[in-house]
Amino acid sequence: MSSNMVMLLCIASLLGTVLSQDMPYNELMAQIQACPRECHCPPNFPRAVYCDNKGLKSIPQIPPFTWYLYLQNNQIQVVSADAVRNATQLRWVNLSRNKITSEGLEKGTVDAMRHLEHLYMDDNLLSWVPFPLPASLEHLSLCRNRISKIPDGVFLGLDKLTLLDLQGNKLMDDAVTEVSLKGLSNLVQINLAKNQLSSMPLGLPPTTTQLFLDGNNIDKIPANYFKGLPKVAFLRLNHNKLGSGGVPRNAFNISSILDLQLSHNLLTEVPLIPPGLEQLYLDHNNIKSVSTSNICPVDLDTMDANDSYPRLRYLRLDGNDIEPPIPRNVILCFRLLRSIVI
Repeated sequence: MSSNMVMLLCIASLLGTVLSQDMPYNELMAQIQACPRECHCPPNFPRAVYCDNKGLKSIPQIPPFTWYLYLQNNQIQVVSADAVRNATQLRWVNLSRNKITSEGLEKGTVDAMRHLEHLYMDDNLLSWVPFPLPASLEHLSLCRNRISKIPDGVFLGLDKLTLLDLQGNKLMDDAVTEVSLKGLSNLVQINLAKNQLSSMPLGLPPTTTQLFLDGNNIDKIPANYFKGLPKVAFLRLNHNKLGSGGVPRNAFNISSILDLQLSHNLLTEVPLIPPGLEQLYLDHNNIKSVSTSNICPVDLDTMDANDSYPRLRYLRLDGNDIEPPIPRNVILCFRLLRSIVI
């Protein structure tokens, strides 16, 4: 087959791909001509621009057709408004693993992306949460930066934001407040693991379903703390400093919770758990015994065959001072238990 024939077939294939995705011919030509020479614009994914792993120190001019922009694993220090001025349709931007500082993120750059839904800036040098942000944003990931400040009101108007990941930063209690988190009216998941918190964060929205606080210095949970979080289902507090004296007996007795992780703390007793809990991690604490009276959420003496048994399916107790076997009454309580580690 001649080289001309191969070229014609390639162009025909590209046209077929584009037409099947409703990209007009003029946009196709614009893509071919405007794709930055430092990047790759695959014909089978015509609205994506791949500029990752190129050793770039600055962002090239991003063409207007771009929806998905990949710039991770470079040496970028500055995000300039000029580089993305024409990319008004951006939905997804990945700037992770660069050298971007808060000062290097030019003001007005991110919020000008009026359609942006996903922004990833993990593993950079940011000192505070970028602002202002576009109202279209749904996922914001800023893991492993140097963030110590959440500017007041930065989330106001972000009604679509459902995921906020701030793990591995330098946030202290005075940075995570009702004022700084105001506006997160539909948040589902917030990750504040591996920061410098010494108390449970205030101001979390009642829509919060997944709360991750591992690797902080939290030593107590205020009474009725979770009354303001009626939908929390997944709670991780591993690697903190929680002792039984800092955990009210009814702290976790909330009907919505399904997965509770309290590994690597200082607990000496098993906290009261709700009947609906399915997974419980209590490994590597200072618990010496487990009895029906302090773990079973129902009264075995009054429960009849028509009652629903507690739903616990996984229980981890290794790394404590508990000697097997587990008391028979505990097994009778959790009849749906499939796995227990001791």
